[in-house]
Amino acid sequence: MTKFTLSLLLLSLLLAVSAFAGARRFTYIYEATTAAPGGFELENWITWQSQKIADNEFQEVDFRHEIEFGITDQLQAGVYLADWFYQSGRFVESSGFAYSDSALELIYNLSSPVADPVGLAVYEEIKAGDRLFELESKLIAQKNFGKLVVAYNATLEAVWEGNHLDEREGEFQQTLGASYEFTPRLLAGAEFLHEIAFPDWLQAEDGVVFGGPNISYRIGRWWTTLTGLAQLTRNRNESDFQVRTIFGCTF
Repeated sequence: MTKFTLSLLLLSLLLAVSAFAGARRFTYIYEATTAAPGGFELENWITWQSQKIADNEFQEVDFRHEIEFGITDQLQAGVYLADWFYQSGRFVESSGFAYSDSALELIYNLSSPVADPVGLAVYEEIKAGDRLFELESKLIAQKNFGKLVVAYNATLEAVWEGNHLDEREGEFQQTLGASYEFTPRLLAGAEFLHEIAFPDWLQAEDGVVFGGPNISYRIGRWWTTLTGLAQLTRNRNESDFQVRTIFGCTF
């Protein structure tokens, strides 16, 4: 592993320990509950991807800055102020930092994961950036069993890229996770991610599956959650490892 890779991993771990942390149990999975009306939260994301079978020098770090706020008892909105990234490797188009996009998301809660047989919510995201336009629709399911929470997301993405947005791609994604509250401050569990891409909305490419543990810590209004995923398949064009940290504050 390069010094750059080790530095990024250390940064993620330090954020997970020192940013204090909390309310969000997962990093790759959305929960069905929404913020209270007038509630306001600031989130910062760091996702590190490393190595591919097809490119063992591949490194990518994605950054996201989001503001979430509750509108009604059931409706929550979020604004991704900026998504940007650093990328390097033998086969990337250009190495270095670049702006990717900004986005708007809406989450509408349909039922409670505590009072109802299953908690459900629907999610819609509109994303636009440099030669990029994307729509993302998500069905969120969650059930709380006391201190244990189980959540599932089914996501369909439609992406248009290129100078004239004439390059099209679809993706179907499933995520499944569980998190247990060991103490009011400390939660831990696991997450699994399954992705299938559809270039030009034609025949599907080989899917990829990731899995690994997560840990979340909270104190007061501050919280952070860390997930580490390893690829469980042998997809040559996907990263072997991913680490994502989300840390933020509720106002």
